[in-house]
Amino acid sequence: MTYGLSRCYGRGELLFITISCRGRKPNFASPTARNAVVEMLSEVRDAYRFRLLGYVVMPEHVHLLVGEPAKGSPSTVMQVLKQRVAKRLLRGARSREGGRHLWEKRFYDFNVWSWKKRIEKIGYMHMNPVNRGLVSRPGEWSWSSYLSYAEGSAGLISIDRD
Repeated sequence: MTYGLSRCYGRGELLFITISCRGRKPNFASPTARNAVVEMLSEVRDAYRFRLLGYVVMPEHVHLLVGEPAKGSPSTVMQVLKQRVAKRLLRGARSREGGRHLWEKRFYDFNVWSWKKRIEKIGYMHMNPVNRGLVSRPGEWSWSSYLSYAEGSAGLISIDRD
């Protein structure tokens, strides 16, 4: 049993979700790996019909601001996303390396119940690459929803702005 983990679903609130690479390894250090995460996120979003209000793919973790899915639960959505990304990125790796795990087993989620908290989490995601020294301005990091908010462009994946 996991102590201290409390999930509150079914209230129609937004969820700020963090999924991390196993051992905080930079499994998404390459543009190819980050693109795979975004592509799988788009596929899973279409399949489970949830709102995507923000995201950032970092070298060793992913942050999402999402609505609850119309199909399944947030836990199911994260499981499927993690499986699809792992399948794409680890093709052939098991035979060469004796098996490898891409993700931590669990994910962290936080209910976002206010407009103020929503803005805070979107800003946090967009500034994450800058604060980590990966880029000097948030618009330079292609793997986030920043340009959708700043310029109205679709970016790598369209954002729900409701």
